[in-house]
Amino acid sequence: MSLLETTLTASLGIRYPIIGGAMFPCSNPELVAAVSEAGGIGILQPLTLVHVHELDFREGVRRIKSLTDKPIGMNVLTEKSAARYLERMSEWLDIALDEGIRFFVSSLGNPRWIVDRVASAGGIVYHDVTERKWAQKAAEAGVHGLIAVNDHAGGHTGSRSPEDLLAEIADFDLPVVCAGGIGDANSFRHALEIGYVGVQMGTRLIATEECTSPEEYKSAIVAAEESDIVATNRITGVPVSVIRTPHVAQIGTEAGPIARRLLAHPRTKHWMRGIYMFRFGRKLKDNMAHGMSHRDYYLAGRSVAGVEEIESVKKIVDRFVKAARE
Repeated sequence: MSLLETTLTASLGIRYPIIGGAMFPCSNPELVAAVSEAGGIGILQPLTLVHVHELDFREGVRRIKSLTDKPIGMNVLTEKSAARYLERMSEWLDIALDEGIRFFVSSLGNPRWIVDRVASAGGIVYHDVTERKWAQKAAEAGVHGLIAVNDHAGGHTGSRSPEDLLAEIADFDLPVVCAGGIGDANSFRHALEIGYVGVQMGTRLIATEECTSPEEYKSAIVAAEESDIVATNRITGVPVSVIRTPHVAQIGTEAGPIARRLLAHPRTKHWMRGIYMFRFGRKLKDNMAHGMSHRDYYLAGRSVAGVEEIESVKKIVDRFVKAARE
């Protein structure tokens, strides 16, 4: 088998082992569809469809499917901070299955209910993990694969290098996808060479023609270097990778003392994270509508080092595939 023929491509029926990571608020329907059309698989983000693009969820799924006849997937974020949120996510999962989606990427919680829900439809679930203990819980929940979120990832990030994290979770006998640091063709090929069955890209896909994020955001990613990326817990209460702008440097990357205590306590951490995420989500939605300023957070990973221009998704995928074949 070539580097491009893996467990991921075989199980999902896709040409290339590339996942377009779900991003709030950047995963607009055109971007999700473009990844699938290029030979990978685009992952829709429910909150982006419903709250940013103001589409009925089923309408949003159908919008994406009208742009591509290739497989697409769905992100299921099982945050426990709000019962209503989990209820809606459960409803969206049922709609996704009804609309023919069979690949799901879960994160931030126990994926057992997702695995059980999609089993009868032959669905496949990969779960985001940042270290061995979460991989262990995901394996016990019956997931079909792991998405290893390393310290190069944008948004919610990990603490291990791509190589160390793979070594730490390889013995679970599950296919593992590399998430973080995939900004150019060389990093894509390297991930496959060291044993990953595929990659998940986020940051690289923001700086594309199909992404509808503000031009200021795209330009910031193109201009940034790896050394410009820092982790902050002031956004959602857990480490999030962002570009270090003068504003970020001024306000710092640590939550205040009261917030830290609430985030550390098992009875209040989900409530506090919910407040953080609601506030940040509302701000991001406003940014999508009115543009961004120097006082905003630009979520991005260390893969910015490989992003040199804004280009089409197809051009990026074709370049990555050529490198893997060579």
